[in-house]
Amino acid sequence: MFQSDIVGVAAVYIYVGLLIIFTEKVFSKKYPVQSRKFLHIMTGNIAFILPLFETREIMAFLAAGPFILFTFFMSPYTPIKSIRGKTSEAGHGLGLVYYAITWTVLAYVFFDQRVIIAMGILAMSYGDGLASLIGIKYGKRTYTVFKDTKSFVGSLAMLVCTFLFLFITLVFYAEPLTIRAVVYLLCMAGVATMVEGITPLGLDNLSVPFVAAVMYWYFLVG
Repeated sequence: MFQSDIVGVAAVYIYVGLLIIFTEKVFSKKYPVQSRKFLHIMTGNIAFILPLFETREIMAFLAAGPFILFTFFMSPYTPIKSIRGKTSEAGHGLGLVYYAITWTVLAYVFFDQRVIIAMGILAMSYGDGLASLIGIKYGKRTYTVFKDTKSFVGSLAMLVCTFLFLFITLVFYAEPLTIRAVVYLLCMAGVATMVEGITPLGLDNLSVPFVAAVMYWYFLVG
């Protein structure tokens, strides 16, 4: 393990640990739904820690993988009821587990192109998370797909926020800011929005990041 890998793992664990403590002990008491979305969104900042890692297996199986088990034990399905988290109870029970699975898979498959991992993470965290918050507050007109109700305002927010954070990712990872790239980012945001709109049962934490990552790989890397 390289020194930078150690720093990366420590940064991820400390950052996520502080977020969980804040949402579980402070935020969730009065705002359970908002606290889950806050955790969902802010965990996405891991995308900006990725450059610290030098080893594929360390990022995938030591930094990301353990959170699959950890978030499951915090979920409503945990066999250890004493450690069940209030934050997970406020939304889709396995939402955070899907989140951890996504990061683990992307980290292993696209380690050599960390911008792709970041695209998936930020489309899922900021794009989907902000869309939900905005939709809950301002979404009056709704639509239902597979018994899952969402708002038009939320979907519009998903489009705008996803595009914005995909663009930020491009800038952070110093990728070429060409007109072609920007157009593809807009297409990616549009497809991610449609996928989020038709994906039920919290499975958008799997579908959205994988779609965003694969589209970026296909159009701008592959």
